[in-house]
Amino acid sequence: MRQVCYTGTALGLAMAAAGAAVPVLTHLHPMGISPGTSAEVKLGGSFAPWPCQVWADDPGIVFTPLPGAAGFAVAVAAGVVPGPHLIRAYNAEGASAPISMVVDREVQTLEVEPNDDYRAPQVLASSTATCNGRLEKTGDVDCFRVELARGQTLVARVEAYVLASSCDAMLRVVDAAGTTLAFNHDHITMDPQLVFVAPQDGAYVVQVMGHKYPASTDVNFAGGEDGVYRLHLSTGPVVRNTWPLAVPRGRQSSVVLEGWNVPSAPVVVEEGKAQPFAVQFSDIAQGSETAEAQVMEVPGGMSGRLEVSGDEDHFSFQAKQHQALEFVLRGPSLGSLIDPWLKVRDAAGKELASNDDDGASREARLGWTPPADGSYEVVVGDLTQRGGPDFYYWLEITLPPPAVAAAAAVSAWNIEAGKTVEIKVVVSFSQGFAAPLKLAAKRLPAGLAAAEVAVPDKGGEVTLVLTAEAAAPPGGQVFQLVLRESGGQEYPVRFSLVTVTENNGVPQGYQDLLTRETDQLWLTVTPPAPPPAPAAPAPAKP
Repeated sequence: MRQVCYTGTALGLAMAAAGAAVPVLTHLHPMGISPGTSAEVKLGGSFAPWPCQVWADDPGIVFTPLPGAAGFAVAVAAGVVPGPHLIRAYNAEGASAPISMVVDREVQTLEVEPNDDYRAPQVLASSTATCNGRLEKTGDVDCFRVELARGQTLVARVEAYVLASSCDAMLRVVDAAGTTLAFNHDHITMDPQLVFVAPQDGAYVVQVMGHKYPASTDVNFAGGEDGVYRLHLSTGPVVRNTWPLAVPRGRQSSVVLEGWNVPSAPVVVEEGKAQPFAVQFSDIAQGSETAEAQVMEVPGGMSGRLEVSGDEDHFSFQAKQHQALEFVLRGPSLGSLIDPWLKVRDAAGKELASNDDDGASREARLGWTPPADGSYEVVVGDLTQRGGPDFYYWLEITLPPPAVAAAAAVSAWNIEAGKTVEIKVVVSFSQGFAAPLKLAAKRLPAGLAAAEVAVPDKGGEVTLVLTAEAAAPPGGQVFQLVLRESGGQEYPVRFSLVTVTENNGVPQGYQDLLTRETDQLWLTVTPPAPPPAPAAPAPAKP
C-alpha cells in the first residue's frame, strides 16, 4: 500500500493563496505500463494549481510531476503485481475519486497520430501487441497494420468502457482496399472483441473508432481528451475459459483450455501454482453438465452450456425446509455470451422463485428458502433464447453463511483543524448475522480521533464523528473504516466505483469496471480558517 501524504502549514497556505481547488481526475494516458519500466503520462481532469500529487495503491508505482501541465513521469517497479491499480490526484484542498490504471506484463505500444487513414496506418512490429490509444477528436479512427499468414487467427479486443472512458468503442478489420472483413461493437460489456481468420497472406488493418459515451444525439464517430482505450491484439494462445469452469480447491485437477490458438490436450491446474490463464477454484464439489438429467449436490457447483438456441438446462436437488439456499449463476464475468436467468421449481413443475439480473450485474443470483423438505429443480436459460459454444455458465448452490456489508457513499472527506466531521456508513446484514459490531476508523492522521460507534442490531445508517485537534497538522492520506467485532474480527467499509443511471432510457455510468470497489478511503486535514477581519469602525457623526 502506497502511503503518500503531505504536511505543512506553508504548503496549505501557499495553495490556498493560489486559489487551489480539489483535483478532479477522470483518466490518464497511456492507461497501461509494464512492470520494471517507466512512461510519461498525462492526467485528464482539472488540477489548479499545478502540480498536484498522485497516490497509488502500490508503493512500487511512483508519480513524479513534470514541468508541463498535467504531465507525470511514472515508474513501475519490477515487483508490482500485474492488473488494475487505483490512483488518486490530491493537493492541500482534498483528493479526487480513485480511478484505475493498468500494470501489464505485455510490452506496451503507444498509438501515434496521424493514423486515421487505413491506407497509411500505424505499423505494428508484431501481430501480438498491446496499444494504448486515444480517440482525440470527432471523426477519429485509429488504424493499425498487422501482417498475417493465411489461416492465422487474430484475436482483437478493446478496453475502454471498463476504464470509464468516454468512448463507446468499436473494432473493425479491413483489407488493403478498405473492405470490411470483420466488425464488432459490443461483446461481454460495451467493449468490443472480434476473432478474425486471415483468408490469405498479407497486411490487414485493425481500426478502433467509437461513439460518445454516454450516448448523445450525434451519430458521428466521437473523440476527446478522455476517449482513452487499450487495444489488445494476439495471434498467440488466448484462453477464454477452462472446462470445467471451476475445480475444487486442495487438489490437482485436469481442465481443457477453450479459446483460440490453444493446445487441445488437457492441462493440470492446482491452486497456488502459477498458470498463464484464469482458473476458478471452489470450496464445494463441482460437476459438469451432461446430456442426461442431472442431480446437483447441495452445496455444489455445475459447469454447463446452452448448446442450441432455446436450450434450457434442468438440475434436480434435495432441500430441507427452512434451510436458506443461495443460487449464483455466472456467465458474462467468465467471458460467456449468455444473458443468464435461473428459476426454481417444485417437483410438479410449479415456479417458486426466479432471477435475471443481480442488481447492476448481468449475472443471476437468487436467495431462496424451501417451503418443505423435498426434491426441487433449478432451471438455467438465456434471456434472448440463444445458444451455442459461447453460451456457457457456472451455477452454484450454496448454504450462505451469516454476512455483513458496509458501504460509504463517498470516498474522501475534508476536516478543518479544530473541527469535527460526520462520516455516514450504511450497514446491512444477511443470513442472520448477529454479532455485535462497532464502526471504527483505522490509520488516522496525527491529531485526529474518532470514538467507536455501536451498530444497531438491524443495521442501517451509522454515523462516526471524527474530531481534529486545533493543532492537527494539515495533510492528506489514506485511511480505513471497519466494522469490528468484540473478538477483533473486522469487516471493511467499501466505496463502490460502479455507477449505473439512465437518462430517458439511455444508459449512463459504468457498471463493468476493472476495479469495482475499494476500502482505501481518503482524509484531508485543512488548516483552521483565519479569524474574520475586525469590523470597520462606524464613521463619526458630524
